[in-house]
Amino acid sequence: MLHTFIPSPSQGVWHLGPLPLRAYALGIIIGALVAIWIGERRFQARGGRAGLIGDVAIWAIPFGIVGARVYHVATDPELYFGDGRHVVDVLKVWQGGLGIWGAVAGGALGAYIACRRYDVSFAMVADALAPGLLVAQAIGRLGNYFNQELFGRPTTKPWGLEIDRVHRPSGYEQFATFHPTFLYELLWNLAAAALIIAIDRKVRLTGGRAFALYAMLYTAGRVWIESLRIDTVNHIGPFRLNVWTSIIVFLVAAAFFVLTRNRQPAGVDEPADSGDNAKDQRLGS
Repeated sequence: MLHTFIPSPSQGVWHLGPLPLRAYALGIIIGALVAIWIGERRFQARGGRAGLIGDVAIWAIPFGIVGARVYHVATDPELYFGDGRHVVDVLKVWQGGLGIWGAVAGGALGAYIACRRYDVSFAMVADALAPGLLVAQAIGRLGNYFNQELFGRPTTKPWGLEIDRVHRPSGYEQFATFHPTFLYELLWNLAAAALIIAIDRKVRLTGGRAFALYAMLYTAGRVWIESLRIDTVNHIGPFRLNVWTSIIVFLVAAAFFVLTRNRQPAGVDEPADSGDNAKDQRLGS
C-alpha cells in the first residue's frame, strides 16, 4: 500500500553571500505586510486616514516582537537559565521561540501608544486589523514548517508530516510522520479571518468587537491544536500552559463581546480626530 505524506523542507535557511535568509523571519515579515495591507483597506473603508495603519505598525511590530520573546522566555525559562544554558540565547530570536500571546499583548501596547500619539480610536484600529492578524499568523506558521518544529502526535494519515530523525522528540524517534499542526492552525486562522469579514459585512463590528471575535476564534482553535502537540512545554495540572492561556483569553473576549453587544461607541467608525461622516462602504476581501 502506497503511503503518502507531506514532506518537510530540507532547509529553512538560505545564504545570500554572508546574509542568512531565514524562512522563520521571512514568514513574520510577509505576514506583517499582509496584515498592514488588509488593515489599511478596512480602516479606510471605515472613514480612517490613509496610511494610519502603517504608522501604527511602526510601533506595534517591534513591541510585538519583544512581547513575543518575553512571553516565550518567561514560560520556558529552563531553556535559557540554569546549568549548561546560556543567557545570551535569550537574544537569539532568529532561532525561533516567539509566543503569540506576548506578541498580541506587546503589539497591542505599541498600537495603543501610537493611537494616542496620532489621536485615533484604538478600538477602531484593532477592529480594522483583526482579520489581517489571523492571516499574518497563518503565514507565520510556515516558519514552523521550515524549522520542522511544533508538530503533533505521530499519525499515519495521508496528510501526516514527515519529520527528519534529528528533529523528532525523545521517545518518538521510531515514528516518521506526525500531525502537521502548523497546517491545522494555518487553515483555522484563514477560515476565522474569512468568518470575521463575513460577519462584519452583515453586522458592523465596532468598539473592539471585531478584535474580541478574533481572540475568541483563534483561542478556540488553539485549544484543540495544542492538545495534539508533543513538544516539551510547562503544564499546570492536566493542561499545557498555552491551553490555560487560551481558555482565559477566550472567556475574557467572550464576556466583552456579549456585554458590548448593544453598546454604540461615540463616533462609530470615526477616527478620534475626524468629524467627517464614516464612509458607507465595507471591505469584503
